[in-house]
Amino acid sequence: MALTAARRLLGTLPRMGVAVFALLSAAPLAQAGARAPANVRSSPSASPGAGGPVPLSAYAQMRWRLIGPFRGGWATMAAGVANEPNTFYIGTAGGGVWKTVDAGRTWQSVGANLPPAIGAIAVAPSAPRTIYVGTGQVAPRYDVAAGRGVFKSTDGGRTWHYVGLAATRDIGRIWIDPNNANVVVVAAMGHLYGPNHQRGIYRTTNGGKTWQHVLYINDQTGVVDLAGDPSNPNLLFAAAWQMRDWPWLDYFEPHGGPGSAIYRSADGGKTWTRLSGGGWPSGSLGRIGLAVTHTAEGTRVYAAVDSATQGGVWRSDDGGTHWQRVNDDEAVFGNWYFARLTVDPSNPEVVFSAGQSIRRSSDGGRTWHIIKGAPGGDDYHFVWINPLHPNHWIAAADQGATVTVDGGHTWSSWYNQPTGQFYHVAADNRFPYWIYSGQQDSGSVGAETSSNYGTLTWRSWHPVGGDERDYMVPDPADPDLVFGSGLGGRVSRWDAHTGQVANVSPYPIVSYGAAPDTVKYRYGWVTPLVFTATKPYALLLGAQVLFRSVNLGKTWKIISPDLTGKIPGTRGCTAAATGALARACGFGVISAIAPSPRTAGQIWVGTDSGMVQLTRDDGGTGAT
Repeated sequence: MALTAARRLLGTLPRMGVAVFALLSAAPLAQAGARAPANVRSSPSASPGAGGPVPLSAYAQMRWRLIGPFRGGWATMAAGVANEPNTFYIGTAGGGVWKTVDAGRTWQSVGANLPPAIGAIAVAPSAPRTIYVGTGQVAPRYDVAAGRGVFKSTDGGRTWHYVGLAATRDIGRIWIDPNNANVVVVAAMGHLYGPNHQRGIYRTTNGGKTWQHVLYINDQTGVVDLAGDPSNPNLLFAAAWQMRDWPWLDYFEPHGGPGSAIYRSADGGKTWTRLSGGGWPSGSLGRIGLAVTHTAEGTRVYAAVDSATQGGVWRSDDGGTHWQRVNDDEAVFGNWYFARLTVDPSNPEVVFSAGQSIRRSSDGGRTWHIIKGAPGGDDYHFVWINPLHPNHWIAAADQGATVTVDGGHTWSSWYNQPTGQFYHVAADNRFPYWIYSGQQDSGSVGAETSSNYGTLTWRSWHPVGGDERDYMVPDPADPDLVFGSGLGGRVSRWDAHTGQVANVSPYPIVSYGAAPDTVKYRYGWVTPLVFTATKPYALLLGAQVLFRSVNLGKTWKIISPDLTGKIPGTRGCTAAATGALARACGFGVISAIAPSPRTAGQIWVGTDSGMVQLTRDDGGTGAT
């Protein structure tokens, strides 16, 4: 009974940012000393199943415990403490804030009570135990989580308190006056999926007690980056980004507009002026990343500009008055997903670009070479360099955070931080049971819930085929067969007996990243894949139609019409289609599949276009 309750509750778990948690009574924690966040507690009730409601007494003594895996997830931002060269902080996309005091050998969660999505983190130079965190995310992907403002710690991350700006939703960067920890400037992107008057720049002079909205451009344009002249704390630069996204147009709708620009402040962020002329590109621009340093000639500004025609690394040697494009390699200047630049604090000619790899330029941005990347991971988001110990860096990437103390020659591991993002969890029928999921940016996971080693370690989990982030579901009749959905409709079958992974997709052409009106079958960011709970076990996959296989993916049958509300012949189906028109144009997909646990043939289907439909006979007479 207790195991049944645990398995049912697992099915109700939301997306977890800090690895995966399971309900088991009197069981050891994963890894010595690991603790679940204090705000994760057992559920007061369980969903009714085939045997009726489970009484509370059956699992009242159960508590959530961390079961891993200890594999890093998306680190969005990083910062360190200048006079403590082995101390660093990272903000993550789904796991809050983490801290290391031994240069990345071990990590501890210091933000369990913060919102899970972190977009910005900054340590006060004049008071290193004071930290400001901006919540939300500024990369307009399907899966981003909105934030709830700015939080502050004055004891090195032990405790946090909210200091405002909840309506900004997504914060991209925080700048703290190097001489006064109470003077803070915040870059707010705002609501990525809607108009938002809280976009722009905010400033406080009293540590967050009150804020001034010092720059507002419009409700479609926010600010994504900030940087200051290290020799002049009054001289700041900000990158504005005109960006309003629609979930179904993520990869093929331009993320930019004429509102994207660089603004300059000469009074510590009180007032701002838009820069133009002097060679700076005009027209529609995308995301801009900034880095500022000081040379003998004055303030130098580096800018990574995303643009179809004017993209590249731009540089100004006179504080933004005149500009030149010093490099036009798209791999260097990035895009809407990453565009961060970092200048070596000891050499203004040395600058780093965080993108699919980390690239370094030693000649002021003209030429670049890769210093870290595949097979060590991909999609880096930020590099922070200690100004007092310039060989100590931290890199934030999709796979977690890594630290170097020798200028990039060697790096710490990211297999020591349970910060992975998981969207869905499935359990098999073994005892002790295993759980399965897809980890965002890192692949699939099969993890045991009990170990012969006395604790759960890196031996306790392994990949099970599939792709990142999607569903991983075991065959109810054979837990050694695990099926995984993936990018653009790909389906895999992993066989523990042989270790082989077979492609059992219902259609051979993957549609990932393609416009929905150009493909035969449409899929979203996460593709639902489930087994029916009744025999004969059938595997169900959702596109705009529902696929069904009764022979472990060898063959598939479409058992539904388009369930998303598409109306053939609808006009105006362009990239600008929104709302009801987007549904009619066929931009929707199946986003949830729920077979009845009791009645064979009864299947509920939900779509991201807002429709819920039901069949009672495996699609034989259509949905209702």
